[in-house]
Amino acid sequence: MDLKFDERGLIPAIVQDHYTKEVLTLAYMNAESLAITIDERRTCFWSRSRRELWRKGETSGNRQHVVSITADCDGDALVVEVVKDGPACHTGAESCFFN
Repeated sequence: MDLKFDERGLIPAIVQDHYTKEVLTLAYMNAESLAITIDERRTCFWSRSRRELWRKGETSGNRQHVVSITADCDGDALVVEVVKDGPACHTGAESCFFN
């Protein structure tokens, strides 16, 4: 399947805990960060605010090890299942979805 990146070259990536199936975060990937994620088997995203590649855990140590990547039926969104080394959220919460 061909993936459909948006006009900015991005595709949303829903990150999910492999064991609990909890949604951890929603981030964005471009073709380069997706290739890095596939190659390194660790999540790498495109930071829309900083406009740069962002490897999850490179400063916090809270890495996410990729188990699988699945595209939706339209090829315009991804689910990335991971085994995480620590909290997914920059606030220290296990998931970014706690509000």
